[in-house]
Amino acid sequence: MVNAEETNRNNIFLMDQTANPAPLGLCAFGTTTILLSLWNAGVIGITSPIFAMAIFYGGLAQIIAGLMEWKKNNNFGFLTFVSFGFFWMTFAGVLMLPVLGLAKAPGPADLAAFLAVWGIVAFGLLICTLNMHRSLQVTVLAVFLTIALLVAAELTESGLVKLAGGVMGIIAGGLAIYIGLGQVINEVHNRRIIPV
Repeated sequence: MVNAEETNRNNIFLMDQTANPAPLGLCAFGTTTILLSLWNAGVIGITSPIFAMAIFYGGLAQIIAGLMEWKKNNNFGFLTFVSFGFFWMTFAGVLMLPVLGLAKAPGPADLAAFLAVWGIVAFGLLICTLNMHRSLQVTVLAVFLTIALLVAAELTESGLVKLAGGVMGIIAGGLAIYIGLGQVINEVHNRRIIPV
């Protein structure tokens, strides 16, 4: 039979003292989304900064954040960050493989299908956020709307719809950074400075 002292000692060893990985995942998602959305809005070209961000910060850093969420038993954070981390890596691959001569360049229907399956994931995550704080709900809604607009832009080949998708993506990325930095600012100051 286990005595009370033994139980208390074991609980001490099981306490999780690791950092909150959500700010890393949110900032990685947000900055990469803004950078790509600037391209979708026609402000910048699709150059090495976008690929590097997609592979390393949007990709690798989000996957690390997601694995840390798994350790904290947060299925939503795990699914969100690991999925979107691999989204960014995959997106870089979609654009890089044809340049390397390893695959045929995608047409508009191909990109629409690629984005549409991610829209399904984003919609599922949006349903999850209905039981979470409002800022996260609005952020995931903006992500879903960004994807929906970009799917429509690929199917219609409309520059105006692509611009709208780029603007919505900048908003979604900005909201993600706001939540991520807000969580850290509040933690560092040990009080609620930023409403998140």
